[in-house]
Amino acid sequence: MPIKIPDQLPARDILTSERIDVMDESTAIKQDIRPMKVILFNLMPDKITTETQIARILGSSPLQIELTLLRTDSYTGTNTPESHLTSFYKVFDDIKDDYFDGLIITGAPVEHIHYEDVVYWQELKSVMQWADNHCFSQFYICWAAQAALYHQHGIEKENKDQKYFGIYNYKRHDFSHPLTRGFDDTIGMPVSRYTKINPSDILNNNDLHLLFDCPNSGAALVTNQNRRKTYMFNHLEYDRTTLADEYKRDKERGLSTDVPDNYYPGNDTNEMPTMNWRAHSRLLFLNWISDIYQNTPYNLSKLKEV
Repeated sequence: MPIKIPDQLPARDILTSERIDVMDESTAIKQDIRPMKVILFNLMPDKITTETQIARILGSSPLQIELTLLRTDSYTGTNTPESHLTSFYKVFDDIKDDYFDGLIITGAPVEHIHYEDVVYWQELKSVMQWADNHCFSQFYICWAAQAALYHQHGIEKENKDQKYFGIYNYKRHDFSHPLTRGFDDTIGMPVSRYTKINPSDILNNNDLHLLFDCPNSGAALVTNQNRRKTYMFNHLEYDRTTLADEYKRDKERGLSTDVPDNYYPGNDTNEMPTMNWRAHSRLLFLNWISDIYQNTPYNLSKLKEV
C-alpha cells in the first residue's frame, strides 16, 4: 500500500523514482479503510533529507500510512527553507488535540549541550508527555532516544572525546522480541555520535529491555516492557551516502573527524560506500508498524483507555 504525503513534498518525486508507491489526498479519501497515522517530529536541520529517509522506509509497508510532519515552534533553523516549513509542517498547537498510531522523533546535532539548555527542551518534553495519551507507540532516534531516556528514566548519556562514526556491529540479546523478528545475530548499524548509553543502565532498569548493544559504543536498541516506546541510538534510516556527506561537512568545518569505520571499501574515501544495513532498517520499521497494527485501537480517541 502507498504512503500518503503532501502532493508537493520534495520526497514525492524521489520516492516515485524509486518505485515506492505514494498516494494523493483525492485518492486516499476514496479508500474505505482507516490509514495508520504516523507523526514525524523532525528535529534535524536538513528536514527535507530526513523526512525523505523516513518516508522511504514507511512507504515499504503493506499498510496505508498517513504521514504528518511536525517541527519545533520555539526554534526555527536556517537549513530548511521557510517556505517548505510553512507548506508542509505543523507545530504542536496544530496537532495537540489529535491522536496517532505512531510517533517518530529524530535525532538532533545538540548532543554537546545539556538537555535543559537545548532551546526547545520544554517543547520536546511537552510532546513526549502528550504522546503518552495521544500516540499508541513512540519511536525515538539517536539524540531523541537519549533525551527520552533522560526525561523518562533519569538515565544520563556518557560523553566521549572521540566520535563514534561509521558502521558498527551490534549483538542481539533477545531472539523472540516482536521488534527484532527476523534479525540476524549481529547487525551493522550506521553510527554518528560523541555519546553513548551504557548497557548496564538499561539492564538495571526494570521497565527497559535491551535488544542490541556492542562493547564499544554501548546500547543500540532498547524498548520498554510494554513495547510502546522504542529507543534506537543509531541511524538505520540513513542513506548510502549520509555518513560520507557528514564526513565531508566535518572536514570542511576543520573538525578532526576520522574516516568512518567499516564504511568505504578499503577505507578509500574515493570509493562508493557499501550499504549493508538497508534490509535490517526496513525490517525494524516493518516490525514496529506490524506491532502497532496488531495492538492499536481502531478508534484512536480511545488511546487513553489502552
